[in-house]
Amino acid sequence: MRTEDFPRACIHNTFMPHDDGIIVIIFCRRDSHLPAANELLLGLASAPSRRFANPAPLGLCAFGLTTFVLSLGNVQARGVTNSSVVIGLAYFYGGFIQLCAGMWEMVAENTFGATALSSFAGFWLAFGAIETDAFGIVSSYGDDLTGLNDMLAFFLIAWFIFTFGLVLCTLRSTVALFLLFFTLDMAFLLLGIGHFYPTDAGAPNVGVTKAGGVFGLLAAFLAWYNAFAGLATKENSLITVRAIPMPWSTAYSAGKSKNG
Repeated sequence: MRTEDFPRACIHNTFMPHDDGIIVIIFCRRDSHLPAANELLLGLASAPSRRFANPAPLGLCAFGLTTFVLSLGNVQARGVTNSSVVIGLAYFYGGFIQLCAGMWEMVAENTFGATALSSFAGFWLAFGAIETDAFGIVSSYGDDLTGLNDMLAFFLIAWFIFTFGLVLCTLRSTVALFLLFFTLDMAFLLLGIGHFYPTDAGAPNVGVTKAGGVFGLLAAFLAWYNAFAGLATKENSLITVRAIPMPWSTAYSAGKSKNG
């Protein structure tokens, strides 16, 4: 049997002499044919050509946790109005760690995962810089609260537009992955609108910002759900979740034909 007859996730590991020749022991990755949704890929993924762990759950956890904390501040949970604690997360977990995951997605030959995770890592790093007094970004506007709110709105609307493109790229993926990017997109839109229509004191519109926070919380839990789908296996967990393909996706049709 030739080397090319094996899947790319299989490697020749050991050659053992035998009376009738040589026995070749082949080790294969057990996840070489897992649904792509567990790896933040679209459709059914081919086996990767390199032997790396799946970085998507790490990136999704970093995004989900940072989004969760900020969104609790946006909905003013327990009367909180100052969410500055999230700045540390924005730099180190949602920013740096998620950026690492995005770069590892690039190595794993996953263009979508690399683009999404790395871009949102950039969002968190930019958000942290805006909220950090040492950068002087907010203070540069002085008393011009209208200009500050407009620019923050432009910043958020730009992310809304970018995320909308990612939503379109998940239409043939899984339900959970689509809902993650859809709820995130709505969060960006509502938070942007909140800055377009601030209060008389110059603060973002409270009602719209709270609504954006609710969508942010939904996005955070969906990010954790997708991460858990990639982490939990029958070998390490008593609870696993199944990736549900979109009804019109190729994976859904293949599964329906197999069951029907």
